[in-house]
Amino acid sequence: MEGAREYLPDNSVDLIISDPPYGIAGDTLHKHYNRNESLVLDGYVEVPAEEYPAFSLAWIKEAERVLKPGGSLYIVSGYSNLIHILNALQNTSLQEVNHIIWKYNFGVYTRKKYISSHYHILYYVKPGGQPVFNTFSRYGEMEKNDESKGSLNYQDREDVWIINKEYKHGKIKNKNELPTQLLVKMIQYSSNEGDLVCDFFLGSFSTAKVAIGLNRRACGFEKSSVAFDYQIREIKKIVPGSLIPTLRTPAPRKRTRQGERISEAERERVTQRYSELKGQKMTQKAAIQQMTEEFGRGYWSLLRMLQQVSG
Repeated sequence: MEGAREYLPDNSVDLIISDPPYGIAGDTLHKHYNRNESLVLDGYVEVPAEEYPAFSLAWIKEAERVLKPGGSLYIVSGYSNLIHILNALQNTSLQEVNHIIWKYNFGVYTRKKYISSHYHILYYVKPGGQPVFNTFSRYGEMEKNDESKGSLNYQDREDVWIINKEYKHGKIKNKNELPTQLLVKMIQYSSNEGDLVCDFFLGSFSTAKVAIGLNRRACGFEKSSVAFDYQIREIKKIVPGSLIPTLRTPAPRKRTRQGERISEAERERVTQRYSELKGQKMTQKAAIQQMTEEFGRGYWSLLRMLQQVSG
């Protein structure tokens, strides 16, 4: 918060992604995990539980100030202090877009309760501008799952994400790090090349490293001098744009006539073609899906045409 006030002007940041301290004695969580702590950087800065409500409001208000109108904010949180983060967000002008669940590959083993193996990701935008959301940056509109034949774009944009954590065996690491693929997804959807991406709690600098790798600009702050001194050297090794060749290329859109005015002649052709396909014992869904490619129209557009004709 001190760094933001000193270095970040109002309305200057395009995207904020932050994984704030847990407020649950996070500096002692290693006691519950089976891992070699000798490779984990010292200096994790925790927030006392009694200070968490005021702490959350203070940093989120600062995030609201520095975001550009239309800018996006993603907050990664466990459930213990989620209520304080939500309460803080309610005391800003920021608008909720999605409450995402991130399901990861392991949790802390328990005997007397369900195992927690997810985090919450709160996605908000600042009003007053057009938010960036690159709908087809990862999967094309017409791409299908080979097994279920469902839309890959639809599946990727569902609000439950299954993304594994990264183990980084034998490597120096921070206490907690967000996986690269999680960060790539948020940055791809909610920013463009050249945009400024900020993390108020840099930790391992993962957000900044991925942002630079995706040809964005990065800024942020870290109170642990141990983590900062180590990671500031590591981030200099990141080549701008180096992650872009690793991204998949979405298939081009095939709906060449989407958005064009529908003529009466086209309505007649759609109705006739639908009757032909139904005569071949095709289901309504299968018939319309085939027609999307033939007519260059979206599924729902064709369905509305047919409904209007049938009265």
